[in-house]
Amino acid sequence: MAPAAEKTLLCVVGPTAIGKTAAGIALARYLDTEILSADSRQFYREMNIGTAKPSPQELAAVPHHFINSHSLTDVYSAGDFERDALRLLSELFADREVVLLVGGSGLFVDAVCRGLDHLPQPLPGVRDRLNSVYEKEGLHCLQERLKAVDPVYFREVDIHNPQRIIRALEVYESTGKPFSSYRRQQRQERAFRVRKIGLNMDRQQLYRRIDARVDAMMEAGLLDEVTALLPYRDLPPLQSVGYAELFDYLDGRYPFDEAVARIKQNTRRYAKRQLTWFRKDTATAWYESADVQGMKAYVDREIRQSTR
Repeated sequence: MAPAAEKTLLCVVGPTAIGKTAAGIALARYLDTEILSADSRQFYREMNIGTAKPSPQELAAVPHHFINSHSLTDVYSAGDFERDALRLLSELFADREVVLLVGGSGLFVDAVCRGLDHLPQPLPGVRDRLNSVYEKEGLHCLQERLKAVDPVYFREVDIHNPQRIIRALEVYESTGKPFSSYRRQQRQERAFRVRKIGLNMDRQQLYRRIDARVDAMMEAGLLDEVTALLPYRDLPPLQSVGYAELFDYLDGRYPFDEAVARIKQNTRRYAKRQLTWFRKDTATAWYESADVQGMKAYVDREIRQSTR
């Protein structure tokens, strides 16, 4: 049942490089509202080029929240984002019928829309042991372990994020049950309705866009940005595609051209996992990323008419 106030959180989701920023701004201007970013790397002020943040012109076009809101040295979880986003939404809904949530970090979108899972407490020593495996044997070893014990979550998670991999294995090794089995089946009650627009396009076209974006990032100085962040390389936000590969290049693990190729390949894989995550919600309305008119028609039909 929809809340009596008929306030609506409109989410614009989809894979990286699909055009969420442009679509979100177009819809926010159409609705005369504001945007909450649900990109878990755009929070951080020090990560600019590699996170494809909206340009200064785009940020000026519509008020944005949760972009450049934190430092790399801050510990900021999906639970923190849920708390802060819900508090902000309560303020924004005071004089708006609709607010937008735009981003591709599925866990952070779910945190706001449906609440987070209540996971069991891990057994003592499990995380320390997994961290030791990561330090001594690398991320690949943990990836293979997760793939074997929880293939469902393996298909969805950002497998280049060691924090997420270790957390999932920690749950499994503490309980004997896969992390995916604890995923919330029923959403928490919210004081607003949720509607979702998913963006998609031909897979090969998306891959070309990803490759072009990576090339543009390199031309804009991504290597210099990563080099400046070397002192912070072990912090969780920097275990991201685009940063991890260039840290490896700076360590001499492979040549520069191979590092760039790996960024493109890993970004394509991440985009595929994002689509897998967002397609789980069968209520999402999917549009080609360029079909802004179709999205506006959806807004008129599903949101504006219901609030009249």
